[in-house]
Amino acid sequence: MKVAVFGGSSTRPGEGWYEEAHRLGALLGSRGHTVLTGGYNGVMQAASRGCSEIGGHVIGITCTQIEAFRGTKVNQWVTEEIHFDTLRERMYALIDSCDAAIVMPGGVGTLSELMVMWNEMITGGLAPRPLILVGNEWNAVISQFLTSLGAYIGLKERSLIQLVPDIDTAMEKVNTL
Repeated sequence: MKVAVFGGSSTRPGEGWYEEAHRLGALLGSRGHTVLTGGYNGVMQAASRGCSEIGGHVIGITCTQIEAFRGTKVNQWVTEEIHFDTLRERMYALIDSCDAAIVMPGGVGTLSELMVMWNEMITGGLAPRPLILVGNEWNAVISQFLTSLGAYIGLKERSLIQLVPDIDTAMEKVNTL
């Protein structure tokens, strides 16, 4: 199964979410899953590294637009790179290519990936698949979103996301697929 890992690009080795993403990548790889990431820094690098270090397959979906903006290249733990010109193409390739997605804490880019994937499943543009949000940070964001704008989001739509507190619980969800 191909599992996309979304998350912030600014976390660094030794920091909590970097280390958790590293562990997540290793757990996914050890169970034979292919890890899909955006291919660059932070959570993406950590998950790629964890999977690669145990001999797993990592697909990094990258783009010229991010490389020009950040002055970066694909991380060394990516086994296979799929490159696009634009951020939009990259995001949709990640979303369309995965069988499940695990969303770790991140910024605007991570929020965009989460919301686009969720909306694509709501509108039928993407067949429903697990969309697992890890961490109390996402619980707070989604809780506030639903408190403020929940009248616009039905129970069926809400059921398309799963909020979990940690990597171990996320892996329990993936292992039941």
